[in-house]
Amino acid sequence: MGNHSTVSTFLLWGFSSFSGLQDLLFVMVFFSHVTILAANTSIMVSVKLSHNLHTPMYFFLCGLSFSETCTTVVVIPRMLVDLLSDSKSISIPECATQMFFFFGLGTNNCFILAAMSYDRYTAIHNPLHYSILMTHKICFQLMMASCITGVVVSLCIVLIVFSLSFCDSSIIQHFFCDITPVVSLACDYTIFQKMVLLAFTVFVLVGSFILIMISYVFIGSIVMKMPSAKGRYKAFSTCSSHLTVVCIHYGFAGFVYLRPKNSDSFREDMLMAVTYTVLTPLLNPVVYSLKNKAMQTALKKVLDNICRFSP
Repeated sequence: MGNHSTVSTFLLWGFSSFSGLQDLLFVMVFFSHVTILAANTSIMVSVKLSHNLHTPMYFFLCGLSFSETCTTVVVIPRMLVDLLSDSKSISIPECATQMFFFFGLGTNNCFILAAMSYDRYTAIHNPLHYSILMTHKICFQLMMASCITGVVVSLCIVLIVFSLSFCDSSIIQHFFCDITPVVSLACDYTIFQKMVLLAFTVFVLVGSFILIMISYVFIGSIVMKMPSAKGRYKAFSTCSSHLTVVCIHYGFAGFVYLRPKNSDSFREDMLMAVTYTVLTPLLNPVVYSLKNKAMQTALKKVLDNICRFSP
């Protein structure tokens, strides 16, 4: 990467300031991680096994669940090890790999949410032609476009960050290799590189959010023209789960990555990032399960089958 660093390893120092709470944090994060894996796996298995869920909306939901599960796997296992370990070192290649997968999957999540909003718009605007407009091929293409965008954006970010020289402190004030805590250690970080990284962040978060809002503006205009209150309620109810997830996802991500940064904000950002990396993937399957009767029925069938075959 053209790196001329004198530093060969970093220290992930995020939770070291909470020395008295590390055992408690380990238990909380561990059980949250197990719950995330179980909940998202249940969503994916339910969609796979229930033929009535073989629709574009659930195809995207399955992809989102898989992507968010992978995002937590990139960060949380390492976090758990560091909570119990005195050595919190991570090599530069490991740090770059973690950053690549975290931001690649995070970008993928954003554009899957944008694809889901387009799917809801198509379902409400053209219900009679929905199956023609949202074919398996188109859904797969949208999913692949999200994935490729994630890879390209993340690769650009990692190349910029790790082309810097790290010649001062090696202590990352975070529990994973996030952009701002890493670049703050560089001794040749310029305003131009800062603007380029900000541009990528804005492209991902603001760009995908604008796409979502455009879909919902059109959805709102269509729904308002519906003659019956029952029809309006039914149309909005099909979007409620997605809107809830969008608010959670962009609320936390926007707070962490779009607000102005300074050295005093690292601790606050780290605590918010715990919520973003642990709570958001946990809430998404809960939201879709609570607000979706078809998903509730499918999950119940899966759980019944598990109970039937368990000793």
